Amino acid sequence: MKTHLSIFIILIANVAFGQNLTAKVVDNNNNPIPFATVQTNKNSGVITNEEGFFTINLEDITSNEITFSCLGFASRTITIEAIQNNNNIIVLEEFINELGKVFLSTTTPNADDIIQKVNSNLAKNYQHENQTVQFFHRNTAYADFSRFEAKVTKASGMRKKQHEGVNKSLDSLTRTIINSNTVYFQDYLGDLMIKNNKEAKLNIHKATSLIDNSKNFSLDNVQTKAQDLILKYLDTTLTYKLKTGIIKVEDSMSLKSNNDNKKDNEAIYNVKNLKGETHGLLHDAQTYNNSFMRKIINPDNYKYEFIDVTGFNNELVYIIEFKPRKAKSKYAGKLYITDETFAVIKLDYDFGKGKRGEKFNLKLLLGIKYVENINKGTIIFQKNANSTYSPKYINQEEGRYFYVNRPIKFIENSRERNKVGFNFLIEGSAKSKQELFIINKSDLISSEFSSFTEPEDVPYQKLKQYDPSIWKAYNAIEPLEEMKRFKSSDEN
Repeated sequence: MKTHLSIFIILIANVAFGQNLTAKVVDNNNNPIPFATVQTNKNSGVITNEEGFFTINLEDITSNEITFSCLGFASRTITIEAIQNNNNIIVLEEFINELGKVFLSTTTPNADDIIQKVNSNLAKNYQHENQTVQFFHRNTAYADFSRFEAKVTKASGMRKKQHEGVNKSLDSLTRTIINSNTVYFQDYLGDLMIKNNKEAKLNIHKATSLIDNSKNFSLDNVQTKAQDLILKYLDTTLTYKLKTGIIKVEDSMSLKSNNDNKKDNEAIYNVKNLKGETHGLLHDAQTYNNSFMRKIINPDNYKYEFIDVTGFNNELVYIIEFKPRKAKSKYAGKLYITDETFAVIKLDYDFGKGKRGEKFNLKLLLGIKYVENINKGTIIFQKNANSTYSPKYINQEEGRYFYVNRPIKFIENSRERNKVGFNFLIEGSAKSKQELFIINKSDLISSEFSSFTEPEDVPYQKLKQYDPSIWKAYNAIEPLEEMKRFKSSDEN
Protein backbone atom coordinates (compact mmCIF):
# COMPACT_ATOMS: atom_id res chain seq x y z
CA MET A 1 0.00 0.00 0.00
CA LYS A 2 2.85 2.39 0.84
CA THR A 3 4.50 1.77 -2.54
CA HIS A 4 1.29 2.61 -4.43
CA LEU A 5 0.79 5.73 -2.31
CA SER A 6 4.36 6.91 -3.02
CA ILE A 7 3.90 6.43 -6.76
CA PHE A 8 0.58 8.30 -6.63
CA ILE A 9 2.24 11.24 -4.84
CA ILE A 10 5.02 11.30 -7.44
CA LEU A 11 2.54 11.35 -10.32
CA ILE A 12 0.52 14.15 -8.73
CA ALA A 13 3.73 16.15 -8.24
CA ASN A 14 4.63 15.73 -11.89
CA VAL A 15 1.25 17.07 -12.96
CA ALA A 16 1.51 20.08 -10.64
CA PHE A 17 5.10 20.88 -11.63
CA GLY A 18 5.24 19.69 -15.23
CA GLN A 19 8.87 20.64 -15.78
CA ASN A 20 10.09 18.60 -12.83
CA LEU A 21 10.62 14.86 -12.47
CA THR A 22 10.58 13.20 -9.06
CA ALA A 23 11.64 9.56 -8.95
CA LYS A 24 13.15 6.93 -6.66
CA VAL A 25 16.31 4.84 -6.98
CA VAL A 26 16.14 1.33 -5.47
CA ASP A 27 18.05 -1.96 -5.49
CA ASN A 28 16.78 -5.36 -6.62
CA ASN A 29 14.96 -5.83 -3.31
CA ASN A 30 13.17 -2.48 -3.67
CA ASN A 31 15.27 -0.94 -0.89
CA PRO A 32 16.01 2.78 -1.41
CA ILE A 33 19.55 3.69 -2.46
CA PRO A 34 20.66 6.88 -0.67
CA PHE A 35 23.28 9.30 -2.00
CA ALA A 36 23.27 7.95 -5.58
CA THR A 37 24.55 10.40 -8.20
CA VAL A 38 21.94 11.48 -10.75
CA GLN A 39 23.84 13.03 -13.67
CA THR A 40 21.65 14.98 -16.07
CA ASN A 41 24.43 16.61 -18.12
CA LYS A 42 28.22 16.54 -18.18
CA ASN A 43 28.56 19.07 -15.36
CA SER A 44 25.17 19.00 -13.66
CA GLY A 45 22.97 16.70 -11.63
CA VAL A 46 21.64 15.95 -8.16
CA ILE A 47 21.95 13.28 -5.49
CA THR A 48 19.27 11.01 -4.02
CA ASN A 49 18.21 11.70 -0.45
CA GLU A 50 18.28 9.18 2.40
CA GLU A 51 14.97 7.75 1.17
CA GLY A 52 16.26 7.28 -2.38
CA PHE A 53 14.25 10.14 -3.92
CA PHE A 54 15.44 12.95 -6.19
CA THR A 55 13.87 15.76 -8.22
CA ILE A 56 15.31 17.25 -11.41
CA ASN A 57 14.27 20.07 -13.69
CA LEU A 58 13.59 18.54 -17.11
CA GLU A 59 14.46 21.81 -18.81
CA ASP A 60 18.10 21.24 -17.80
CA ILE A 61 18.32 17.96 -19.71
CA THR A 62 19.35 18.14 -23.37
CA SER A 63 20.11 14.51 -24.20
CA ASN A 64 16.91 12.98 -22.77
CA GLU A 65 19.07 10.52 -20.83
CA ILE A 66 20.09 10.35 -17.17
CA THR A 67 23.01 8.41 -15.75
CA PHE A 68 22.76 6.87 -12.28
CA SER A 69 25.81 5.74 -10.33
CA CYS A 70 26.45 4.71 -6.76
CA LEU A 71 29.26 2.97 -4.92
CA GLY A 72 28.57 -0.77 -4.86
CA PHE A 73 26.22 -0.70 -7.84
CA ALA A 74 26.60 -0.88 -11.61
CA SER A 75 26.06 2.48 -13.31
CA ARG A 76 22.99 2.79 -15.50
CA THR A 77 21.97 5.26 -18.23
CA ILE A 78 18.24 5.45 -18.93
CA THR A 79 15.87 7.73 -20.87
CA ILE A 80 13.28 9.91 -19.19
CA GLU A 81 10.50 8.03 -20.98
CA ALA A 82 11.77 4.72 -19.62
CA ILE A 83 11.76 6.15 -16.09
CA GLN A 84 8.20 7.40 -16.46
CA ASN A 85 7.07 4.09 -17.99
CA ASN A 86 8.41 2.30 -14.90
CA ASN A 87 6.35 4.39 -12.46
CA ASN A 88 9.32 6.68 -11.77
CA ILE A 89 11.34 3.87 -10.22
CA ILE A 90 14.97 3.21 -11.23
CA VAL A 91 16.54 -0.12 -10.26
CA LEU A 92 20.32 -0.42 -9.96
CA GLU A 93 22.08 -3.80 -10.06
CA GLU A 94 24.51 -4.55 -7.23
CA PHE A 95 28.22 -4.86 -8.00
CA ILE A 96 29.33 -8.49 -8.39
CA ASN A 97 32.48 -9.19 -6.40
CA GLU A 98 34.74 -11.29 -8.62
CA LEU A 99 37.87 -11.70 -6.49
CA GLY A 100 39.66 -13.62 -9.21
CA LYS A 101 39.84 -10.48 -11.30
CA VAL A 102 41.08 -8.37 -8.42
CA PHE A 103 44.00 -10.21 -6.90
CA LEU A 104 47.00 -11.64 -8.70
CA SER A 105 47.88 -13.77 -5.70
CA THR A 106 46.19 -15.45 -2.79
CA THR A 107 47.43 -12.75 -0.43
CA THR A 108 44.76 -10.46 1.00
CA PRO A 109 45.56 -6.77 0.39
CA ASN A 110 47.26 -5.14 3.34
CA ALA A 111 45.18 -2.34 4.82
CA ASP A 112 48.20 -0.46 6.22
CA ASP A 113 49.89 -0.49 2.81
CA ILE A 114 46.74 0.88 1.19
CA ILE A 115 46.48 3.70 3.75
CA GLN A 116 50.16 4.51 3.23
CA LYS A 117 49.53 4.87 -0.51
CA VAL A 118 46.50 7.07 0.22
CA ASN A 119 48.73 9.44 2.19
CA SER A 120 51.46 9.35 -0.48
CA ASN A 121 48.98 10.41 -3.17
CA LEU A 122 47.15 13.18 -1.29
CA ALA A 123 48.84 16.05 -3.12
CA LYS A 124 48.09 14.50 -6.50
CA ASN A 125 44.52 13.43 -5.74
CA TYR A 126 43.13 16.48 -3.94
CA GLN A 127 43.13 20.22 -4.60
CA HIS A 128 41.32 22.47 -2.15
CA GLU A 129 42.38 26.08 -2.67
CA ASN A 130 41.52 28.85 -5.16
CA GLN A 131 38.13 27.52 -6.15
CA THR A 132 34.51 28.60 -6.16
CA VAL A 133 31.85 26.05 -5.25
CA GLN A 134 28.16 26.49 -5.87
CA PHE A 135 26.33 24.56 -3.15
CA PHE A 136 23.01 23.74 -1.53
CA HIS A 137 22.94 23.39 2.26
CA ARG A 138 20.18 21.97 4.46
CA ASN A 139 20.22 22.13 8.25
CA THR A 140 17.68 20.14 10.27
CA ALA A 141 17.53 20.57 14.04
CA TYR A 142 15.52 18.79 16.73
CA ALA A 143 14.97 19.37 20.44
CA ASP A 144 13.22 16.93 22.77
CA PHE A 145 12.69 17.92 26.40
CA SER A 146 12.10 15.02 28.79
CA ARG A 147 11.91 17.19 31.91
CA PHE A 148 11.19 20.86 32.54
CA GLU A 149 10.46 22.57 35.85
CA ALA A 150 10.20 26.30 36.49
CA LYS A 151 8.75 27.89 39.60
CA VAL A 152 8.98 31.23 41.35
CA THR A 153 10.22 30.47 44.86
CA LYS A 154 10.81 33.97 46.24
CA ALA A 155 8.92 37.12 45.30
CA SER A 156 9.51 40.11 47.59
CA GLY A 157 7.59 43.09 46.28
CA MET A 158 5.22 40.84 44.30
CA ARG A 159 1.62 40.46 45.47
CA LYS A 160 0.26 36.98 46.29
CA LYS A 161 -2.05 37.00 43.27
CA GLN A 162 0.86 37.92 41.00
CA HIS A 163 2.96 35.15 42.51
CA GLU A 164 0.20 32.60 41.90
CA GLY A 165 -0.36 33.98 38.39
CA VAL A 166 3.24 33.68 37.27
CA ASN A 167 3.52 30.11 38.58
CA LYS A 168 0.29 29.18 36.81
CA SER A 169 1.73 30.59 33.57
CA LEU A 170 4.97 28.68 34.13
CA ASP A 171 2.99 25.44 34.66
CA SER A 172 1.25 26.00 31.34
CA LEU A 173 4.58 26.64 29.62
CA THR A 174 5.96 23.44 31.17
CA ARG A 175 3.14 21.31 29.71
CA THR A 176 3.53 22.92 26.30
CA ILE A 177 7.28 22.31 26.18
CA ILE A 178 7.15 18.69 27.37
CA ASN A 179 4.45 17.83 24.83
CA SER A 180 6.08 19.60 21.89
CA ASN A 181 9.12 18.30 20.07
CA THR A 182 10.85 21.08 18.16
CA VAL A 183 11.97 20.58 14.57
CA TYR A 184 13.51 23.25 12.37
CA PHE A 185 14.56 23.27 8.71
CA GLN A 186 16.94 25.77 7.15
CA ASP A 187 17.89 25.76 3.45
CA TYR A 188 20.25 28.05 1.59
CA LEU A 189 22.02 28.11 -1.76
CA GLY A 190 25.05 30.16 -2.69
CA ASP A 191 28.63 30.40 -3.88
CA LEU A 192 31.56 29.90 -1.53
CA MET A 193 34.75 31.47 -2.85
CA ILE A 194 37.66 29.62 -1.22
CA LYS A 195 41.11 31.16 -1.32
CA ASN A 196 42.65 28.80 1.22
CA ASN A 197 41.75 26.93 4.40
CA LYS A 198 41.28 30.20 6.31
CA GLU A 199 40.13 32.78 3.74
CA ALA A 200 36.72 32.43 2.09
CA LYS A 201 33.78 34.62 1.10
CA LEU A 202 30.14 33.64 0.89
CA ASN A 203 27.52 34.92 -1.54
CA ILE A 204 24.01 33.66 -0.67
CA HIS A 205 21.50 33.59 -3.54
CA LYS A 206 18.47 32.21 -1.74
CA ALA A 207 17.55 31.10 1.79
CA THR A 208 14.46 29.76 3.56
CA SER A 209 13.36 28.81 7.06
CA LEU A 210 10.66 26.30 7.97
CA ILE A 211 9.71 26.31 11.65
CA ASP A 212 6.67 26.42 13.90
CA ASN A 213 7.40 29.47 16.07
CA SER A 214 4.83 28.34 18.64
CA LYS A 215 7.01 25.24 19.20
CA ASN A 216 10.43 26.88 18.89
CA PHE A 217 11.98 25.54 22.07
CA SER A 218 15.74 25.58 21.86
CA LEU A 219 17.61 25.41 25.19
CA ASP A 220 18.27 29.16 25.23
CA ASN A 221 14.76 29.88 23.99
CA VAL A 222 13.12 27.90 26.81
CA GLN A 223 14.95 29.89 29.49
CA THR A 224 14.10 33.14 27.69
CA LYS A 225 10.40 32.23 27.51
CA ALA A 226 10.36 31.44 31.24
CA GLN A 227 12.15 34.69 32.06
CA ASP A 228 9.78 36.69 29.84
CA LEU A 229 6.79 35.29 31.70
CA ILE A 230 8.22 36.54 34.98
CA LEU A 231 9.07 39.93 33.50
CA LYS A 232 5.39 40.50 32.72
CA TYR A 233 4.69 40.58 36.45
CA LEU A 234 7.48 43.02 37.35
CA ASP A 235 7.56 46.81 37.41
CA THR A 236 8.33 47.94 33.83
CA THR A 237 9.53 51.34 35.05
CA LEU A 238 12.54 49.78 36.76
CA THR A 239 15.68 48.00 35.58
CA TYR A 240 16.94 44.73 37.04
CA LYS A 241 20.12 42.84 37.68
CA LEU A 242 19.92 39.21 36.63
CA LYS A 243 21.88 36.56 38.54
CA THR A 244 22.09 32.82 38.12
CA GLY A 245 23.61 31.16 41.17
CA ILE A 246 26.78 33.06 42.01
CA ILE A 247 27.17 34.32 38.43
CA LYS A 248 25.94 37.76 37.44
CA VAL A 249 24.62 37.37 33.91
CA GLU A 250 23.62 40.93 33.15
CA ASP A 251 24.42 44.20 34.92
CA SER A 252 21.22 45.97 33.99
CA MET A 253 18.10 44.78 32.18
CA SER A 254 15.39 47.20 31.14
CA LEU A 255 11.98 45.62 30.63
CA LYS A 256 11.03 48.30 28.13
CA SER A 257 14.07 47.71 25.95
CA ASN A 258 13.55 43.95 26.24
CA ASN A 259 9.98 44.16 25.03
CA ASP A 260 10.88 46.51 22.18
CA ASN A 261 13.69 44.35 20.78
CA LYS A 262 12.53 43.60 17.24
CA LYS A 263 15.78 42.44 15.74
CA ASP A 264 15.13 38.83 16.78
CA ASN A 265 11.96 38.88 14.65
CA GLU A 266 13.74 40.01 11.49
CA ALA A 267 13.96 37.39 8.75
CA ILE A 268 17.73 37.53 8.36
CA TYR A 269 20.60 35.08 8.70
CA ASN A 270 24.07 36.04 9.83
CA VAL A 271 26.35 35.37 6.84
CA LYS A 272 29.38 34.72 9.05
CA ASN A 273 27.51 31.87 10.76
CA LEU A 274 26.41 30.35 7.44
CA LYS A 275 29.95 30.56 6.10
CA GLY A 276 31.27 28.90 9.25
CA GLU A 277 28.91 25.96 8.70
CA THR A 278 29.67 25.52 5.00
CA HIS A 279 33.41 26.18 5.04
CA GLY A 280 33.75 24.07 8.19
CA LEU A 281 32.12 21.04 6.56
CA LEU A 282 34.32 21.37 3.49
CA HIS A 283 37.46 21.89 5.57
CA ASP A 284 36.92 18.69 7.54
CA ALA A 285 36.30 16.73 4.32
CA GLN A 286 39.57 17.88 2.81
CA THR A 287 43.18 16.90 3.49
CA TYR A 288 44.64 19.85 5.38
CA ASN A 289 46.92 18.82 8.23
CA ASN A 290 44.27 19.48 10.89
CA SER A 291 41.19 18.29 9.00
CA PHE A 292 38.90 15.49 10.12
CA MET A 293 39.76 13.43 7.04
CA ARG A 294 43.50 13.73 7.69
CA LYS A 295 43.04 12.48 11.27
CA ILE A 296 41.10 9.43 10.07
CA ILE A 297 43.85 8.36 7.62
CA ASN A 298 46.61 8.87 10.20
CA PRO A 299 47.99 5.44 11.28
CA ASP A 300 49.06 6.95 14.60
CA ASN A 301 45.39 7.52 15.43
CA TYR A 302 43.63 4.50 13.90
CA LYS A 303 44.17 0.86 13.02
CA TYR A 304 42.89 -0.52 9.71
CA GLU A 305 41.55 -3.80 8.38
CA PHE A 306 40.82 -4.87 4.81
CA ILE A 307 37.17 -5.98 4.52
CA ASP A 308 36.25 -6.46 0.87
CA VAL A 309 36.25 -4.90 -2.59
CA THR A 310 33.41 -3.28 -4.49
CA GLY A 311 33.07 -1.21 -7.63
CA PHE A 312 32.24 2.28 -8.82
CA ASN A 313 32.18 3.55 -12.42
CA ASN A 314 34.20 0.57 -13.67
CA GLU A 315 36.84 1.01 -10.96
CA LEU A 316 37.70 -1.44 -8.21
CA VAL A 317 37.35 0.00 -4.73
CA TYR A 318 38.88 -1.32 -1.49
CA ILE A 319 36.72 -1.31 1.64
CA ILE A 320 38.89 -0.57 4.68
CA GLU A 321 37.49 -0.63 8.21
CA PHE A 322 39.06 1.66 10.81
CA LYS A 323 38.93 1.67 14.62
CA PRO A 324 40.56 3.83 17.32
CA ARG A 325 44.20 3.01 18.07
CA LYS A 326 44.55 5.31 21.08
CA ALA A 327 42.24 6.75 23.72
CA LYS A 328 41.94 10.21 22.14
CA SER A 329 40.73 8.70 18.83
CA LYS A 330 36.95 8.50 18.90
CA TYR A 331 35.63 7.19 15.60
CA ALA A 332 35.07 3.94 13.75
CA GLY A 333 33.82 3.34 10.25
CA LYS A 334 34.76 2.52 6.67
CA LEU A 335 36.96 4.06 4.01
CA TYR A 336 36.34 3.35 0.32
CA ILE A 337 39.59 3.67 -1.66
CA THR A 338 40.12 3.34 -5.41
CA ASP A 339 42.50 0.65 -6.62
CA GLU A 340 44.10 2.75 -9.38
CA THR A 341 44.64 6.15 -7.73
CA PHE A 342 44.39 5.28 -4.02
CA ALA A 343 41.95 8.13 -3.48
CA VAL A 344 39.34 8.01 -0.74
CA ILE A 345 35.98 8.37 -2.53
CA LYS A 346 33.74 7.77 0.48
CA LEU A 347 34.00 7.90 4.26
CA ASP A 348 31.39 6.60 6.70
CA TYR A 349 32.05 7.30 10.38
CA ASP A 350 30.44 7.11 13.80
CA PHE A 351 31.58 7.11 17.41
CA GLY A 352 33.55 3.95 18.18
CA LYS A 353 32.36 1.48 20.81
CA GLY A 354 32.22 3.20 24.21
CA LYS A 355 33.31 6.55 22.74
CA ARG A 356 31.67 9.92 23.25
CA GLY A 357 32.46 13.47 22.27
CA GLU A 358 32.73 16.57 24.43
CA LYS A 359 31.59 16.16 28.03
CA PHE A 360 30.94 18.71 30.76
CA ASN A 361 29.67 17.44 34.10
CA LEU A 362 29.33 19.92 36.93
CA LYS A 363 25.88 18.71 37.90
CA LEU A 364 26.50 18.89 41.64
CA LEU A 365 28.51 22.13 41.67
CA LEU A 366 26.84 24.27 39.00
CA GLY A 367 23.82 22.18 38.00
CA ILE A 368 25.04 21.63 34.44
CA LYS A 369 25.73 18.44 32.49
CA TYR A 370 26.42 18.08 28.79
CA VAL A 371 27.37 14.97 26.77
CA GLU A 372 27.87 14.75 23.01
CA ASN A 373 26.53 11.25 22.30
CA ILE A 374 26.01 11.36 18.51
CA ASN A 375 28.55 12.33 15.87
CA LYS A 376 28.32 10.43 12.62
CA GLY A 377 28.25 11.11 8.94
CA THR A 378 29.12 10.37 5.35
CA ILE A 379 31.47 12.17 2.97
CA ILE A 380 31.30 11.35 -0.75
CA PHE A 381 33.88 12.53 -3.27
CA GLN A 382 33.62 12.92 -7.03
CA LYS A 383 36.32 12.60 -9.66
CA ASN A 384 36.89 15.80 -11.60
CA ALA A 385 37.80 16.27 -15.26
CA ASN A 386 41.47 16.82 -14.30
CA SER A 387 41.49 13.47 -12.41
CA THR A 388 41.53 15.11 -8.97
CA TYR A 389 38.87 14.44 -6.35
CA SER A 390 36.69 16.85 -4.39
CA PRO A 391 33.76 16.59 -1.92
CA LYS A 392 30.40 16.14 -3.65
CA TYR A 393 28.09 15.45 -0.71
CA ILE A 394 28.56 15.73 3.06
CA ASN A 395 26.10 14.50 5.68
CA GLN A 396 26.93 15.21 9.32
CA GLU A 397 24.71 14.39 12.31
CA GLU A 398 25.39 15.54 15.87
CA GLY A 399 23.46 14.97 19.09
CA ARG A 400 23.84 15.77 22.75
CA TYR A 401 22.22 15.18 26.13
CA PHE A 402 21.87 18.21 28.40
CA TYR A 403 20.83 18.94 31.96
CA VAL A 404 20.58 22.44 33.45
CA ASN A 405 19.41 23.16 36.99
CA ARG A 406 19.97 26.72 38.12
CA PRO A 407 18.42 29.30 40.45
CA ILE A 408 17.82 32.68 38.79
CA LYS A 409 17.20 36.01 40.53
CA PHE A 410 15.85 39.34 39.31
CA ILE A 411 17.06 42.14 41.61
CA GLU A 412 15.55 45.62 41.36
CA ASN A 413 17.88 48.55 40.77
CA SER A 414 16.02 50.50 43.44
CA ARG A 415 16.23 51.45 47.08
CA GLU A 416 13.95 48.53 48.03
CA ARG A 417 16.12 45.99 46.15
CA ASN A 418 13.13 43.64 45.80
CA LYS A 419 14.06 40.19 44.56
CA VAL A 420 12.22 37.62 42.47
CA GLY A 421 13.84 34.19 42.38
CA PHE A 422 12.85 31.09 40.49
CA ASN A 423 14.29 27.63 40.00
CA PHE A 424 14.86 26.49 36.45
CA LEU A 425 15.47 22.81 35.63
CA ILE A 426 15.53 21.39 32.13
CA GLU A 427 16.68 18.04 30.77
CA GLY A 428 16.55 16.56 27.30
CA SER A 429 18.35 15.96 24.05
CA ALA A 430 19.15 17.98 20.96
CA LYS A 431 20.11 16.71 17.51
CA SER A 432 21.14 18.43 14.31
CA LYS A 433 21.92 17.28 10.79
CA GLN A 434 23.77 19.21 8.13
CA GLU A 435 23.73 18.26 4.45
CA LEU A 436 25.98 19.95 1.90
CA PHE A 437 25.64 19.19 -1.81
CA ILE A 438 28.18 20.67 -4.21
CA ILE A 439 26.31 21.61 -7.38
CA ASN A 440 29.27 22.91 -9.35
CA LYS A 441 32.93 23.77 -8.90
CA SER A 442 35.17 26.17 -10.83
CA ASP A 443 38.52 27.95 -10.53
CA LEU A 444 38.48 31.02 -8.30
CA ILE A 445 38.87 34.30 -10.15
CA SER A 446 41.20 36.37 -7.99
CA SER A 447 39.79 39.74 -9.06
CA GLU A 448 36.23 38.65 -8.22
CA PHE A 449 37.33 37.45 -4.78
CA SER A 450 39.04 40.79 -4.07
CA SER A 451 36.17 42.94 -5.31
CA PHE A 452 33.35 41.02 -3.61
CA THR A 453 32.20 42.49 -0.29
CA GLU A 454 30.60 39.88 1.91
CA PRO A 455 27.42 41.20 3.60
CA GLU A 456 26.83 40.85 7.33
CA ASP A 457 23.28 39.55 6.97
CA VAL A 458 21.12 37.98 4.29
CA PRO A 459 17.30 37.88 4.19
CA TYR A 460 15.48 34.57 4.13
CA GLN A 461 11.95 33.50 3.28
CA LYS A 462 9.83 32.29 6.19
CA LEU A 463 7.73 29.24 5.32
CA LYS A 464 4.87 27.66 7.26
CA GLN A 465 4.90 24.44 5.27
CA TYR A 466 7.02 22.75 2.62
CA ASP A 467 6.60 24.32 -0.82
CA PRO A 468 8.05 22.25 -3.72
CA SER A 469 8.07 25.28 -6.01
CA ILE A 470 10.70 27.12 -3.91
CA TRP A 471 13.69 25.11 -5.16
CA LYS A 472 12.29 23.58 -8.37
CA ALA A 473 14.68 25.63 -10.57
CA TYR A 474 17.75 24.51 -8.60
CA ASN A 475 19.66 21.27 -8.06
CA ALA A 476 18.53 21.01 -4.46
CA ILE A 477 18.42 17.93 -2.23
CA GLU A 478 14.98 16.34 -2.28
CA PRO A 479 13.48 16.74 1.23
CA LEU A 480 12.58 13.76 3.38
CA GLU A 481 8.96 12.89 4.14
CA GLU A 482 9.11 14.56 7.57
CA MET A 483 9.88 17.90 5.89
CA LYS A 484 7.20 17.44 3.23
CA ARG A 485 4.58 16.73 5.91
CA PHE A 486 5.62 19.67 8.12
CA LYS A 487 2.99 22.36 8.76
CA SER A 488 3.27 25.24 11.18
CA SER A 489 0.36 25.97 13.53
CA ASP A 490 1.79 29.41 14.28
CA GLU A 491 -0.55 32.27 13.40
CA ASN A 492 2.18 34.92 13.10
